[in-house]
Amino acid sequence: MVDTLQEEVGSRRTFAIISHPDAGKTTLTEKLLLFGGAIRDAGTVKARKTGKYATSDWMEIEKQRGISVTSSVMQFDYSGFRVNILDTPGHQDFSEDTYRTLMAVDSAVMIVDSAKGIEDQTIKLFKVCRMRGIPIFTFFNKLDRQGKTPLELLAELEEVLGIESYPMNWPIGMGKDFVGIYDRFHNRIEQFKSEGDERFLPLNEDGELAVPHELKNSPLYEQTLEEIMLLTEAGNQFSEEKIAKGELSPVFFGSALTTFGVQTFLDAYLKFAPAPQPRNATSGEVNPVSNDFSGFIFKIQANMNPKHRDRIAFLRICSGKFERGMSVFLSRTGKPINLSSSTQFLADDRATVNEAVSGDIIGLYDTGNYQIGDTITTSKEMYQFERLPQFTPELFVRVTAKNVMKQKHFHKGIHQLVQEGAIQLFKTVRMEEYLLGAVGQLQFEVFEHRMRNEYNVEVIMERIGSKITRWAEDEKVDESLHSSRSILVKDRYDKYAFLFENEFALRWFNDKNPDVKLYNPMDLR
Repeated sequence: MVDTLQEEVGSRRTFAIISHPDAGKTTLTEKLLLFGGAIRDAGTVKARKTGKYATSDWMEIEKQRGISVTSSVMQFDYSGFRVNILDTPGHQDFSEDTYRTLMAVDSAVMIVDSAKGIEDQTIKLFKVCRMRGIPIFTFFNKLDRQGKTPLELLAELEEVLGIESYPMNWPIGMGKDFVGIYDRFHNRIEQFKSEGDERFLPLNEDGELAVPHELKNSPLYEQTLEEIMLLTEAGNQFSEEKIAKGELSPVFFGSALTTFGVQTFLDAYLKFAPAPQPRNATSGEVNPVSNDFSGFIFKIQANMNPKHRDRIAFLRICSGKFERGMSVFLSRTGKPINLSSSTQFLADDRATVNEAVSGDIIGLYDTGNYQIGDTITTSKEMYQFERLPQFTPELFVRVTAKNVMKQKHFHKGIHQLVQEGAIQLFKTVRMEEYLLGAVGQLQFEVFEHRMRNEYNVEVIMERIGSKITRWAEDEKVDESLHSSRSILVKDRYDKYAFLFENEFALRWFNDKNPDVKLYNPMDLR
């Protein structure tokens, strides 16, 4: 059993794709699915008029806007590996969902638009990967368009992100002059816009073309050989050990839209990306090939199937083997749960799963048992995995149902969407008004859209501006401390929190009330 389990776990590769919006993240995801045979036709994000949508963009608002606002999970088999891809929201307002997703993967693929270089959102997400110490692979995209020179991009990667890089391949030309890539890893040249066997040209021991070809007469070829020599003599040494520690990023160049360089990237990625690794828990390290089954919930999503109005809890399996119908403990409550309903994903296309192992992501149908961050296990120790990041909301709105006759649907919708973690719910202690807190404005727009389309409820949202949120450590708080500059509220777990007007109001409150201990959940990491 352990040998078979070890083999199965060893074949898993679970990674997230991260990028700034519009760098080509969802397009690359689709092309990887094409190679894995999971889809036959990629609907590009740009093709909204044709009715083709990105496979990983399943929510209605994503299809309308051509952006990803939720993490999607996709699985496919390729070349003896089982690959789990998590396509994350690129939009910064949904970075909390992305951060939690990054806790569920073993490596990350960072996509960079070669015309724009390293952008803000990429830097933020890179820092989370760095904090976790997971391997990071870089794909410079859109080489078929004019952009920064490859040497500029490499320097920017190392200077801005502070990570060493090793180009696995190198572009020959760019934009209109783009003719292919010099593949250092496979020792060949891959030609752009060539099919079949003609696509690849072998290189000799000196790293030059081993066959007669018109490319030899091109100044671009000569320039590429000079740059390759420079990389070999002055660049970083290739090191699998540094890749595993997240200290060196293998770099690839290509064009996801034209599918160029994608398969070359995938083949190299699978060779050097890690299988599932041990994870820290309150009981110590949990081995992925342990006989005890365990995993944690990193995401909850309502209404993935509008016809059934269901709710799915996304589980990252961390050890052992999942078998449908098995009984596990929910560590937070100590209660046993039977896992009889489970599913695997291709965005919103789902299939019942009977077995899965460490590294896999499965969906559990949730009737209200789970919270984000929950650990489930067959071990009687009932340990907990590391806590997931909880962001402190900065923007707030007061929310009510437009039609008072729709209160039941309003309450159901608000509670289900809040459980997903994209927005946070508070109630004022005096009037018991509903306040929603979020990191960015787009989260409110998505909330409003989903309430209308999924729960048939129109809502009124009244802005109350940006606030500084701090939770009270004590279970009881003097409600007379509530004021217009320090609004006292309760979160959905009935814990007290204050919404301060600004930094001055927070400092003033702390000076006047030294006995009231406040904390920011982001500081607990």
